[in-house]
Amino acid sequence: MQKPLLAVLMASAFWTLDAQAADLIQVYQQALANDATYASARAALAAGMERVPQGRSGLLPSIQANGSYTHNNSGSSPWNAGQSIPLPDGSSATVSSGSYSNHSSQATISLVQPLFRWANWQTYEQSKLQQAQAEAAFAQAQQDLITRVAQAYFDVLAAQDTVELNRAQKVATTEQLASAKRNFEVGTQTITDTHEAQAAYDLVVAQEYAAQNDLANKLSALQAIIGTAPSVLAPLKPGVVLSAPQPGVIEPWVSSAETQNYGVTSAQLGYELAKRDIQKNRAGHYPTLDLIASASRSTASGQLSQSGTSDNKAIGVQWSVPIFSGFAVTSRVRESIALEEKARQDLEATRRNAALGARQAFLGVNSGLAQVKALEAAEISSNSALESNKLGYQVGVRINIDVLNAQRQLYSTRRDLSRARYDTIINGLRLKAAAGSLREADLVPVNNLLSK
Repeated sequence: MQKPLLAVLMASAFWTLDAQAADLIQVYQQALANDATYASARAALAAGMERVPQGRSGLLPSIQANGSYTHNNSGSSPWNAGQSIPLPDGSSATVSSGSYSNHSSQATISLVQPLFRWANWQTYEQSKLQQAQAEAAFAQAQQDLITRVAQAYFDVLAAQDTVELNRAQKVATTEQLASAKRNFEVGTQTITDTHEAQAAYDLVVAQEYAAQNDLANKLSALQAIIGTAPSVLAPLKPGVVLSAPQPGVIEPWVSSAETQNYGVTSAQLGYELAKRDIQKNRAGHYPTLDLIASASRSTASGQLSQSGTSDNKAIGVQWSVPIFSGFAVTSRVRESIALEEKARQDLEATRRNAALGARQAFLGVNSGLAQVKALEAAEISSNSALESNKLGYQVGVRINIDVLNAQRQLYSTRRDLSRARYDTIINGLRLKAAAGSLREADLVPVNNLLSK
């Protein structure tokens, strides 16, 4: 990684002078305005809301107007042109050649009102289900945005913690390396202690580069959601206390996931759509009945036609009975029955996955709370062990590697503790999402855990 890029990333992550840290709510508001995935879901919802008007149109009358205008121009040259022919009254007339023209126009307006079209009714019922499905998909997208923002936010905090802990460990290891070199120079320690301290220092430097690269990746992931380079993020308050999920038993969460999870809701609507599709395809065997009405006006004028205008108005009913369509309707019915079974199995799979997600999240929260409690105790013990090893090293009852191992254990425990806290918070949000109850308001208590 290039040094200028590292400088920019470190400055954006840790610069706090004259800057106001952005909290989780502020980052979420940025995501609402800039996240492309959420904007796509919002557009899909707007498209889905048009399903009902389109489905209803098949039940409403259709009105159509059409017309025509025709100009005919014809010429004739009889074989006996110029000759005189006798007429019945005794006179005579001369046959002549010439051209003739006439004009005609027609305008018609017609109305068709379906009276019985079972397929159209099923299409209308399906359109309401499709609109509800679009609403469920958008609600799922809202929940996904909450969890994605929270995950990316705490991933950045975890990466920052790792960088800070590596930096502190590097300082401590540097001091230990300098101490080992001094003791070797005065002859109180062997070269082995220096080599061990140097190896520990080199390892910390390598881990520091990896931590900085990971921080850059996490910042990029958050930027992909909010659309801009993230500013300084508010960290968790020191010694923050996390609460257990309520209710504290797993069964209500699983039950809610099986019925209220938005993925389950969408699959349930898909199953209802598949059942309606069977009725819609069976309508290919049913007769149709329409009310029809029309009004037309025709006009004509010319040398060879009688000039005038005629009006015509008609109203009545029109029916149609399908008799045979090459077994196409029967095949479509069998296909829709198979698709209904597929939708039913998809619904069952979605319900089981939702229940599994709720169980995993619930266990993750409780396991995380237990880990946090254990790691808090381990942090105290590791810190005490480090101080004891330092003191023992000074009086000669501990060697350099003991101090290095104690330092490594302390910083590893602190890193695991911060990660456990973040994972517990995320699992709490995922638990509510699995149960279908995650809302924007659920970010407020999480945001209150952050230091402003």
